[in-house]
Amino acid sequence: MRKLIVLLSLCFAVGNLFAQTADSSQLKSQGDQALQAKNYPVAFTKYSQYLKQTNYQDSITAFNCGVCADRTKKYDAAAKMFDVAIKKNYNVASAYVGKAVAYRNLMKNSDYIATLKEGMEVVPGNASIEKLYAIYYLKEGQAFQKSSNIDKAEESYMHVTDVSSKKWKTDALYSLGVLFFNDGALVLKKAAPLASSNPDKYKEEKATADADFKKADEYLEKAVALSPERTEIAKLLTQVKSSMN
Repeated sequence: MRKLIVLLSLCFAVGNLFAQTADSSQLKSQGDQALQAKNYPVAFTKYSQYLKQTNYQDSITAFNCGVCADRTKKYDAAAKMFDVAIKKNYNVASAYVGKAVAYRNLMKNSDYIATLKEGMEVVPGNASIEKLYAIYYLKEGQAFQKSSNIDKAEESYMHVTDVSSKKWKTDALYSLGVLFFNDGALVLKKAAPLASSNPDKYKEEKATADADFKKADEYLEKAVALSPERTEIAKLLTQVKSSMN
């Protein structure tokens, strides 16, 4: 009788295992069907249940679940699912983009930038990752520039030069040239009345403006060397050199 009970218990456990496996397969199939029909809420639910049952071992489904989470504005879940894909080395570049965008939508800027930095290290030269990284810092630089925070603007624009893309590097160097040319011109404009009333102070301010023009010149020279076809950069460089005389 004792042996019979053990045997029956074993059969019951095996039966449960097969039922769970069949149920997992059904959930995945239902998720696939919902995704094909662009029913993202249902696809997300089915995929989430399937992945939980299978301990998140299916990298492809995790990535697809991330897409569905993004489409349904479940950004925390999207970041988690794309991270599963990254760790399992599936569609890595797109997974980094998806994870970063999820953090951006959650307004977690530090996580957003950290994800993009990591992505650039893991997938060097990826155009999509570099574009997000460059645009973030260009916009940040412009915001600091508008608030007259020259040091922070310069720092932000310099981050863009970390990328391999010629376009984004050139944009950053050009922005730096504009930043320091405009600042130098503003210093000179404010100092102009001092030329006769306080020559020593004017000389001091002129030296500050010249330092700005020198930095503008250096950045623009690099931009021209990188992208000689960009005529607007060469034009500004000529204007800067004229201001230095």
